[in-house]
Amino acid sequence: MFTSIFLKQAHTSSFLVLMDQALYSLETRFEQFQKYEQTFGFLFDLEKLKSASEDSLMASCTNLEAALKHVNHSDVIGDDLCFELMVLKEALPQDYKRPLEVLNFLKGREECYPNSWIAYQILLTIPVSVATAERSFSKLKLIKSYLRSTMSQEKLNGLAIISIERELVRNLDYDNLIKEFIEKEGRKILS
Repeated sequence: MFTSIFLKQAHTSSFLVLMDQALYSLETRFEQFQKYEQTFGFLFDLEKLKSASEDSLMASCTNLEAALKHVNHSDVIGDDLCFELMVLKEALPQDYKRPLEVLNFLKGREECYPNSWIAYQILLTIPVSVATAERSFSKLKLIKSYLRSTMSQEKLNGLAIISIERELVRNLDYDNLIKEFIEKEGRKILS
């Protein structure tokens, strides 16, 4: 009976860890989509682009320039991009609904719309998915091997979290962690 209760608690603990990771992944994905929409939304939604006022378009182009700026270099110039888009939205055929159609329209016209060409290329090549949730499930397959039968559920959960959060683990100061562990456990380092 004790073993049955222990197994139920272990499964509940695993489930809670996986649910926490899934919720975190969903929140991260949602935040990325919001940031993507704030930066590139005016280019992605052609109806929004065609109906945008010059002031709102200028604000969006300036925001995009800032997002694509690295040190003193930017991939697009906000003022020029705004002017190009004002001309482009009049030149685009009415039946165009997708950014890929705009990029195809710009092909061969890169010299006339250099900033728009670059902006649409970047828009269509940025990955907007987050694979953290998928990685957390695939990591479990790697960790859960034939050695699993000798491993406690707590240790399996710990290894899964370490494997999933490997970027965070790489940045840890192990010397400091070892010293803290030794202080808490009351053991001394043998020289």
